[in-house]
This record gives sequence, C-alpha cells and structure tokens, in this order.
Amino acid sequence: MALCASQARADGRFTDPADGAFDLSDMLLSHKGVLPVPTLITEPAVGYGLGLGLLYFTMPKHETNADPDAPPSPHAAAPPNITGVGGFATGTHSWGVGLMHFHTWDDDRIRYMGVIGKVNLHLNFYGPEGLAHAYQLDGIALVQQLLFRIGDSHWYVGPRYTFFDSHTRFGPVLPNGLGNFESEQRVGKGSVVVDYDTRDNMFFPATGTYAEFEAAIARGGLGSSTDFQMETAKAYRWFTLSPSWVLGLRADTGFSQGDIPFFAQPYVSLRGVPDAKYQDRNQLTGEVEIRWNVTPRWSVLGFGGLGKAYGNQHSISDAPLAYGFGTGFRYLIARKLGLSMGIDVARGPGQNAFYVQVGSAWR
Repeated sequence: MALCASQARADGRFTDPADGAFDLSDMLLSHKGVLPVPTLITEPAVGYGLGLGLLYFTMPKHETNADPDAPPSPHAAAPPNITGVGGFATGTHSWGVGLMHFHTWDDDRIRYMGVIGKVNLHLNFYGPEGLAHAYQLDGIALVQQLLFRIGDSHWYVGPRYTFFDSHTRFGPVLPNGLGNFESEQRVGKGSVVVDYDTRDNMFFPATGTYAEFEAAIARGGLGSSTDFQMETAKAYRWFTLSPSWVLGLRADTGFSQGDIPFFAQPYVSLRGVPDAKYQDRNQLTGEVEIRWNVTPRWSVLGFGGLGKAYGNQHSISDAPLAYGFGTGFRYLIARKLGLSMGIDVARGPGQNAFYVQVGSAWR
C-alpha cells in the first residue's frame, strides 16, 4: 500500500490533473526540480556538438500569494523568475559555459536580466568575395539589464550594459574586409532599451506583440577599445486566426557606425543560416511562421524568412540574399508556465540544420 501511494505521488508530479497528460509544471514550481534542456547542436557556424542547460523556475510572490478579490490586471500574468546554467561543446573545438537570471518585481513593473559567460569559438569570417576564412574568438561576456514599466502601460524602458573581453586569432594571412584589425579588443556598450510587450505568454505566445528598440554607444569610459554606435529594432507579432491556427510575423534590423569590431557587427539570424555568415554594417531580416495546434498539447509549424547584410562589403542592392525555411513541432511540457519544447528542421543556402527549441525561436 505504501509503495503504491508513493508511486502515485511520483506519477502525479509528472501528470497534469487537468488533462492527465505528461506535464512538468508541478515539479518545476514546487522547487523540487529543474528543467534539463539537452541540445544536439547543428548550428552551421560552429559545427555539430552537444549542449545541456538547466533551468530553475520560481513564480513571483504576488502570483503565489494573490488576492482572489483583487480586480483583474490589464496585463498578462507576470512571467516566472528563471535561473539557468549551461554549456556546450562541438566537433570544431568550440565550447562555452554560461549563467543567466531573469527576475521581476512589483507585479512585473521591474524586469532584470543578467548573463555572464565564457566562450571559445571556431568560426568563419566571410569577406567581400564570400569565401570562408577560419578564425578563433574567445573571451568573457557580461550583460546587465534593468527595465521599468511606464505607468500602467505595456512599455518598459531602462539601461543595458554589455561587455566582451575578446581575443581573436586568424591564420598567417588576414582576409580582406577586416579594416583595422586588432587581436585583443574589448567591447563595452551602454544602451537605452525600450520594450513593448503584450504577449499572452513569454515562451510560446498565441497572441500579442513584443518589440524592442536599443540605442547603444561604445566608448573608452565604458570599457571599450574602440568607439562606435549601434541601433537595433526587432518586433514580433502573433495573431490567433482560430483556436487551431496562429500566425507569427517577425521584423529585425540592425545598424552600426564608427570603429566597430568585425565580429560585433549586425548579422542576419535565420533558422537554416549560419550565424554571422551574412554580416556587415547593417542588416534587415523578415520572417513568417504559421502554427497549427493539432491538440491542446501538440502543435506543428512552418516558417520561412529572408535577410540581407550590407553597408561596407556590399550595397543593399548587390548584397547576397540569405534565406531559411522549414518545419517543426512543439509539446506543451509545462502548462502552468506556458512552456513548450520541440525541434525545428530548416533549410538554408547549401545546408540543412535542426534546432532543439524551448518555446518560440524568436527571442
């Protein structure tokens, strides 16, 4: 009897009483477990490899001690606090480790994000001729961000600081298009960030908008080796077409001026396209995604996007066109968090790739 009761309690930790399906909500929110995110890395930029992340969730205090008689909030429920640690290694001898934390306070009026990590990457630089030149990039990175909601609106504003102490190594001959190359460089950027967020869920939205605008300046007083500026804007919009269909639209832009290191320039990011292959002073990217909710737990999706990087090596008219398209699936693994996991398979120029995804691929 005791053994059966123990087994029932164990099974209950992984079962949602709402539908009897496999679910990790109670395990993650009871502070008795973490969500392991194993990843088979097929990112063309760094090669094949393995990665593992561990995510620990807690709900904001106002969520766990909510007043049932309080008037409803005009905003979606505050996102969970998340602590994550992880690492990866690939067959090209690229590796990285990192720690991140996301936290909200005061009914989601204050949002904090912090990241620190160490990377050692073996990548390719694509010069004006489009030829791959191998190089190694290693260093320590730090990101600190604190955003404040404006009144009772969906807008957030605040500072972000980014620092990367890097060492870059090419072969005996430097490729064209590098400008004033320095092997030892520090990127220290101070930014003003403005966010707009009406998503119904931060992990895998079915409706709402998320937009972010960032104006960054790098100067010696902020720890940077060179002076440059960057402006980036991205916007994601999800439409619930019917209970079974969700349409997603994405726009992503980046612009830079000044003496920016080549590896810090904006680049096109699309599933199926190697990161930083299409990289230049500026970049423009657009993507569309359609999702079919086959059941309340399972969904399949199709996606496709285009992008261009231009400004130094190419003008916008003669810059090569990057493209990526494919399909994927998600399973709602933690209903109370709105957290889904799955795989995307993509095709880009000359290669295929697949990705283990936690929620939406758009971040």
